[in-house]
Amino acid sequence: MKLVSVNLGRPRSVDYTDQAEGLTGIDKQPVDGPVRVSAPGPKGTGASGVAGDAVCDLRFHGGDEQAVYAFAREDLDAWEQELGRRLPNGSFGENLTTEGLDVSGARIGERWRIGPEVVLEVTSGRVPCRTFQEHLGERGWVRRFTRQGAPGAYLRVITPGEIQVGDPVEIVHRPGHDITVALQFRASTTERHLLPRLLAAADALHSESTAAARRYAREQASGN
Repeated sequence: MKLVSVNLGRPRSVDYTDQAEGLTGIDKQPVDGPVRVSAPGPKGTGASGVAGDAVCDLRFHGGDEQAVYAFAREDLDAWEQELGRRLPNGSFGENLTTEGLDVSGARIGERWRIGPEVVLEVTSGRVPCRTFQEHLGERGWVRRFTRQGAPGAYLRVITPGEIQVGDPVEIVHRPGHDITVALQFRASTTERHLLPRLLAAADALHSESTAAARRYAREQASGN
């Protein structure tokens, strides 16, 4: 398992984002050399955990629980076959493109060591939005991506440091529960009856998913 690409986005003006100034950082490009990774701060004020990477709409992106976004090269390859087009590393707006790692099959709370020092923790899957769809230029993309159910993983920074292309990725902790990124994604999108199951991973789960799961469980208990 290894890191095959580190990808950074620069602010770019587009006509398909709701960000106040019309800016997005989704167009991420591979970079060479070491890149610093650290916790950016709470959502709403903290941006990307990857130095040099732009997060333009802090309402929905960035912050400690979405500090880094990872996607598997194997899943990009599968989409290349389905879409009939080349998808370079970073095409899905991911900071990290991995090889040999089941990113969407990772458990919430799973921890990865990348290189000699950085440790990241899985918090949730990525929910697609209109900006993602328009960036790719694929009609019905939000629906197709959701149906595929392999969203890639958001991660929080446990131990900061530098990473670079070629660094090994090692799973250093795997929780005892069975709540994967893929299951969390399904619960948050198309199979909301699964939401209460997410509470088994509440210690590490993205706080917004935890709140949604608790709210749903309360509603079911009250008969609403």
